[in-house]
Amino acid sequence: MAKQTKGNNDPRSKAGDSRSKAGDPRSKSSDSRSKGGNESRERDEQIVEKLVNVRRVTKVVKGGKTMRFSALVVVGDGKGRVGYATGKAREVPDAVKKAVDKAKRSMIRVPLREGRTLHHDVKARCGAGIVVLRAAPAGTGVIAGGPMRAVFEALGIHDIVSKSNGTNNYHNMVRATFQALENVSSPKVIATKLGKKISDVLVRRDGQTSATAN
Repeated sequence: MAKQTKGNNDPRSKAGDSRSKAGDPRSKSSDSRSKGGNESRERDEQIVEKLVNVRRVTKVVKGGKTMRFSALVVVGDGKGRVGYATGKAREVPDAVKKAVDKAKRSMIRVPLREGRTLHHDVKARCGAGIVVLRAAPAGTGVIAGGPMRAVFEALGIHDIVSKSNGTNNYHNMVRATFQALENVSSPKVIATKLGKKISDVLVRRDGQTSATAN
């Protein structure tokens, strides 16, 4: 009498074989999440964090006084993106962490000429603080002090001349600096608004446009 061979008729094993051949979608999603996490970690590693000021804040409540710390932080990638924020907590490290997280979510992009300076001079005011930012030739360096230097270093500017008047308040100086940076426009944006070529908008040092100079 011939022996009968038993085949593998288990549907679960067949489903497992089909998933192994076609590829498990759960493994693909986990791979994509891991890749996204690695990219986010790489971006976070490139972020430059600058602690501008830390001050102690005391609040009077019914049960007495509560002491907290307020931190002003500037962050940037050194390639034209920068942001700032404040954070409050009972401990300084927690306040700095809160400020950094908020600043990363509110970063702005500033167009830079040759990746080292501004395209044009700009002036802005916030409260009693007035700041003037001027583009500078290569080799000038960052001529700024206090919180303005922290903003420029986080932004990635290498040549700039700045001046602050009216107040020494850290918050007003940082806000005025960001208002000035938000008003910076590149020649490409100006040419698009005016419906002209970039060569018609650029101005040479002698005061003549490139179109009239030719």
